[in-house]
Amino acid sequence: MDGVWYAAVGAVFVLGLIFLRIYASKSRNAQRSPLAAGGQDSAARAVSPAETAALRRAAEAEADAMRSAARADAQSATADAEAVRSRAESEAAHIVAEARRAGQAEVLELTADVRQMERELADQARRLDQTETRLAAEANRLEQASAELRTLEAHLAGRRQQLDEAETDLTRRRRDLDAQTAELEQRGVEHVRELERIAGLTSEEAKSELMAGVEANARRDAAVLVRTIENEARAEGTERARAIVVEAVQRVASEQTTETVVSVLHLPGDEMKGRIIGREGRNIRTFESVTGVNVIIDDTPEAVLLSCFDPVRREIGRLTLERLVLDGRIHPHRIEEAYEQSREEVEQLCLRAARDALADVGIHDLDERLLPTLGRLKYRTSYGQNVLGHLKETAHIAGVMAAELGIEPTLVKRAAFLHDIGKALTHEVEGSHALVGAELLRKYGESEAVAHAVEAHHNEIQPRTIEAVLTQASDTCSAARPGARRESLEAYVKRLNRIEQIAAARPGVEKVFAMQSGREVRVMVQPTEIDDLAASVIAREIAKQIEDELTYPGQIRVTVVRETRSTEIAH
Repeated sequence: MDGVWYAAVGAVFVLGLIFLRIYASKSRNAQRSPLAAGGQDSAARAVSPAETAALRRAAEAEADAMRSAARADAQSATADAEAVRSRAESEAAHIVAEARRAGQAEVLELTADVRQMERELADQARRLDQTETRLAAEANRLEQASAELRTLEAHLAGRRQQLDEAETDLTRRRRDLDAQTAELEQRGVEHVRELERIAGLTSEEAKSELMAGVEANARRDAAVLVRTIENEARAEGTERARAIVVEAVQRVASEQTTETVVSVLHLPGDEMKGRIIGREGRNIRTFESVTGVNVIIDDTPEAVLLSCFDPVRREIGRLTLERLVLDGRIHPHRIEEAYEQSREEVEQLCLRAARDALADVGIHDLDERLLPTLGRLKYRTSYGQNVLGHLKETAHIAGVMAAELGIEPTLVKRAAFLHDIGKALTHEVEGSHALVGAELLRKYGESEAVAHAVEAHHNEIQPRTIEAVLTQASDTCSAARPGARRESLEAYVKRLNRIEQIAAARPGVEKVFAMQSGREVRVMVQPTEIDDLAASVIAREIAKQIEDELTYPGQIRVTVVRETRSTEIAH
């Protein structure tokens, strides 16, 4: 639009110039001399129309050209205006979109803020509700407390009135007692004077004699009472200790193995013995030098014996030979490979056994460096009793004893469980296993209480703590219980047989049963030969003979059963 305007203005300006030029020519002609003007007037009149026509045509042509240019400029300006309008519309749409997006983001943000404020208001409302509920509960509690306080005040007022009445009554009684006391004192003085006159002694002399007699009687009664109390306390303490030990032993039981220094390995055939020996004994010598286990090949069919004082080495040797037999390839290099594999397997088995034992007794913070040593006790036995099983059993017994005595059992169980750990090193270190175990525990950070209980459980060092005493007692219970060790088992069986023989030797006895591991004997008698009085006599005689002949822990109950049955048949 601006270009069209400029083109129109230019055309008007050109037409004005043309008209000004024509007007200037006419002015010049008019200013010439009259003669010239007169002579040339006709010529000018003849030329002016043609010139004017030419000028007009030129002006019209120029005007057409300028109109054409103006139209072109107008079209161009129109196109530019359209482009500008398109850009303006695009920019306006972009601006509107940006504004809409900004508005939407702001709306979302405001919505989130509103929702957050709504949640906060809801939380505050919930907290206010909770506070109101709590305040209401507190108000109810205060009301109840106030009611109880009023009731208590009323009760106290009644009690105060009763106390006042009682005080008044006591005051009256005190006055009566004072009067009676004064009267009795007067009578006593008169009575004393009469006694002094009759006895011929003063009251001081009589008092001295009476005090001497009373003192002698009191001393005698006190001595009798002290002896009675001591006997009762000793009997009760012994009975209590026996009950604790018996209960601990009854509640704990574990399987034991028989101690041996020889392991037997079964072979698929006797021809395998020759392969174990090898050419000129090469294989068996290599096996014995690598494993440290002696191989005994005798006439036993399809079996060889492995002998070694160290049970861990013996187990490694057994697994090594078993691998070789299963593989079928027996030569020095293969023996070394099988030995390494078996040694790693035994180490893993030792670690697993140690962790299982710790889990059984509830110990979870033992130093990891002690686990291999502890696990080796799985293959160690003492008098037929597996040492690792003995440790678990001892820990359980010690825990039961500590619980019965009202002592925290954690430390006692720990000391009892670790008391024989030195037995895993007795082949490598000289000295008592108790002292060796205590030094090992101190080395790996165990407490002094545990180390002392370990070193004192065989009295190399005098026990100074209750943990040490309970460790010693639980160790003795585990080792001496019936069936725990080979020698104890034999003595236990002999004692049961002797108890039954003592009871069966009485006349009129029909059957004898030793029950509850020898702690009770039931004697069945013939009711026709033995009456009730004789049954009591038999029970006392059997108990007396058992006390005189046998040595046993705890006590043995003798029960004589006399049963009379009457049977009738109704037809």
